[in-house]
Order: sequence, then C-alpha cells, then structure tokens
Amino acid sequence: MDSGRELTGQRSIIEEQLAYYRAVAGEYHTHTLDVPGQQELLAAITAQSPTGDVLELACGSGLWTKRLASTAASVTAVDGAPEMLELAAERVGRRAPVRFIQADLFTWKPDRTYDLVWFGFWISHVPEDRFEAFWSMVDRALAPGGSVFFFDDNHRTHRELTEGPDSPIVERRLNDGRPFRLVKVPYQAAALECRLRELGWSITVSATPGPFYWGHGGRFPPGPSTPPLDLF
Repeated sequence: MDSGRELTGQRSIIEEQLAYYRAVAGEYHTHTLDVPGQQELLAAITAQSPTGDVLELACGSGLWTKRLASTAASVTAVDGAPEMLELAAERVGRRAPVRFIQADLFTWKPDRTYDLVWFGFWISHVPEDRFEAFWSMVDRALAPGGSVFFFDDNHRTHRELTEGPDSPIVERRLNDGRPFRLVKVPYQAAALECRLRELGWSITVSATPGPFYWGHGGRFPPGPSTPPLDLF
C-alpha cells in the first residue's frame, strides 16, 4: 500500500493527517501521552540551547518555538496547519525573532540555510515513500557544519491500529468522536539510526525507557565511499 496516497474515500492519508491537525488545534492541549520516559526526553530537549539560526519543522502550537526563540538568533517555524500557526504566534508573541511559514512540508523548499534544523513529534508522520525526499529537504536547509535535532515516540495504542499492527496507518479521534487516519511509523532508535546512516547522516538516535527517542547529529563529511555500517 502507498501510505502517502491510498485511502478509501476521497482524501489521501496526507490530506487527512493535515485535516486532523487543523481540527485538533483547539483541543490539542487535552491530547497528552502519560507513559514512561518523559523526564529523560525533556532533559535531552532542554540540553539544547541553540544560538544561531534555527529552522523548526512542524512547529505545531509553538511549545518548542518559544523555547528556541529564547536563545536562537532567529527561528523560522513551518507548519501546514494555519490553526496551529495561529496558536504558535500567540504563544511566542510579536517581539520574538520568529518567522512563521504555512506550507506543506512534503513540497516546501527552504529559501535559505540554517545552523540547526529541529523537529519534534514529526518524523513518525512521514510516509515511507517520502522519507528520503524529506531528508533531502533537511539537507538543503542545513548550513555547512550545521546540525539536526529531532524527537518523537513510537507509541501506538491497540485502539488506533484499525488496519493492523503491521500498517503505518493509525486512527485517531477528536474529543467529539470524529475519526481521522494518520501515518504513525513506530521507529525503533537503532533501526532509525541505521537508516539515516545509509542516507549519509551521522545522527545518534537515543531511546528512553518508554516509547520516546531523540536524534542529534549532522551530515557525514564528503568522502569517496558510503559510511560503513555497524554489522556487529
């Protein structure tokens, strides 16, 4: 199944995923995840205090945008949902050095480069057939010597797995019961790190005791051969 395009009905998974985040914006604060590993993840996030120019992808309601803006020289925050961007702008305030952009992250092209590309709770929503293209976009956005920091979780409830545990598609519902289908790839840290290495990234992906993980690193320096894989 092409997880990015096939959907029973008239909307693709990507369109329905965006529709969900547009619809959930007003109640986003009520959708929390109470599982182990949150303190470890928060410690990894708060250890990051970027001082250069930062690109935040899938900024959502601006929780991390506000924190990034407190230390970075500038922040460009991109999201596909205008309702989320409105929340983010309200959270950050007018005086913060933040440029908000509404755009489809699967087609958007950065107009400059950045010292850090940051995205939280997003990589699991990238369909398999768009994974490499997404990381090519990240590569284009990254300045020489720049770094990437991301975090996410692989938590999927039994109720969400309406198409079975082997499918990347889950179903989530709003508080009023309306269902939406989304991509939610349950990455394991070691496998994701290996996959990124194959694409030329030197990113260490670390896991918490619970479902969370985070990645930090950058590109491998140009060389004559593909970076070696750790087979043993």
